[in-house]
Amino acid sequence: MKNFLEGVVEWKTWAALCFAGAMVLYVVVAIFLGQTEIAIHEIIALMIISAGGTFFQYLAFGPRLIRGMRYTLRMVVFALPFLALLTGTAYALEWFPREAGSYWLLFIGIFLVAFAGMTISFEVYFKVTGKKYDGLLGEYRRRREEENR
Repeated sequence: MKNFLEGVVEWKTWAALCFAGAMVLYVVVAIFLGQTEIAIHEIIALMIISAGGTFFQYLAFGPRLIRGMRYTLRMVVFALPFLALLTGTAYALEWFPREAGSYWLLFIGIFLVAFAGMTISFEVYFKVTGKKYDGLLGEYRRRREEENR
C-alpha cells in the first residue's frame, strides 16, 4: 500500500508539472495567435492529456510497474496509448474536421515526428550523460588504485 501511495504522489507531481507546462505553452501560442481567452473545455482537455500522458509515461518508463522490458518496447507501450488519447481528444473536441482524412494523417505524422525527435534527444542526452559518468567512474577507479599501491 505504501508503494502504491508513493507512486500516486509521484504521478500527481509529474502530471501537475506537465499540465503547468502545457498551459504555459498554450498561453504563449494563444497570445501569438491573438486570442484573449481560453475555453474551459480546452483546459479540461489539457488536464486529461497531461494526466493520461503522465500515467502512460510512468507505466512505460517507471521502475515500479514494468521491469526488465526492452527500451524499444517501453516506447511502444507509451506511444500507442498516448496517441490514442490525443486522437480521441482531437476527435471529441473537433480540433479539425472529423471527415478530413488528410488532417488526421497530418496529425499522426506530426505526432510521430515529435515523438521521434524527443526520442533522439533523450538518446543523445543519455549517451552524453553516460560518457560523463563513465569518465568520472574511470577517474575514481584510477585514484583508488593509486591509493591502494
